[in-house]
Amino acid sequence: MPERVKTDMGGATAALDYDAELMLRVKEGDGASFGLLLEKHRTPVVHFLYRMVQNHAVAEELAQEVFLRVYRSRSSYEPTAKFTTWLFRIATHLALNSLRDGKNERSQERLDKDPAEMPARQISDSRPSVEQRMVYQVRLEEVRQAVAALPEKQRAAVLMHKYEEMEYSQIARVLRCSESAVKSLLFRAYETLRAHLAHMA
Repeated sequence: MPERVKTDMGGATAALDYDAELMLRVKEGDGASFGLLLEKHRTPVVHFLYRMVQNHAVAEELAQEVFLRVYRSRSSYEPTAKFTTWLFRIATHLALNSLRDGKNERSQERLDKDPAEMPARQISDSRPSVEQRMVYQVRLEEVRQAVAALPEKQRAAVLMHKYEEMEYSQIARVLRCSESAVKSLLFRAYETLRAHLAHMA
């Protein structure tokens, strides 16, 4: 499974992740490579945006804008960081702008619709009892609401760290801050979540 390739940039050989290699092919006019990137990353981006803006329709709209910006930027793309860092920087920027502009109307959509819309990450293959499913859904809802109540940058950091499994250095590049600032954001966020969800322990 080819995850990393070598490419020559300005006389220096550097290792690139496979996504960056695909984006370089897009830059050269390969539309099929853009399709592969879209197929691979669209669902994680929609999930991230949904958890940020709490509205499925807005998340879908923002995801379209994310990939439109990726495609429009193809001619100037340079693999200076992981492709996902660049991708989530665009997604985070759009999500924060959407929240600040008040474009998402949370009253239009309840959080408890989320599991049905994103079954891949929410529904287990095992078949728990009805009671177990109810308890799970109640707890999942409490966690979602607690994360949604966090300040915007803390929420973004938690989503990237917990759900996207990004390292501190990558989150720092996405949020354009230092790793120590990321650790501080996450520390405050997790302390808040622990306090709000202590009864579930």
